[in-house]
Amino acid sequence: MTTFEHREIRGITIKNMIVTITSTISIVVSVMTGYFQLKGDIKDIRSSQETQSRVNEIRLKVLEGQVNVLQQEVQGLKEGKKS
Repeated sequence: MTTFEHREIRGITIKNMIVTITSTISIVVSVMTGYFQLKGDIKDIRSSQETQSRVNEIRLKVLEGQVNVLQQEVQGLKEGKKS
């Protein structure tokens, strides 16, 4: 009688099944780890992009305000020259 690992079930040994299942589990764990790391990285990038977008919107509003002030000053200078 052979050991438990060397018994055959229709040509497949228990040892081969254990190796196959262990390898499959290892591959699944590796893929899931990579997936969750990428998911976290994407979340960090999205957060960073949202922050940068907010900063850009504030800068744009400040620049628009400065342009309006400069336009008013130019308009005032034009009116002063006409008088």
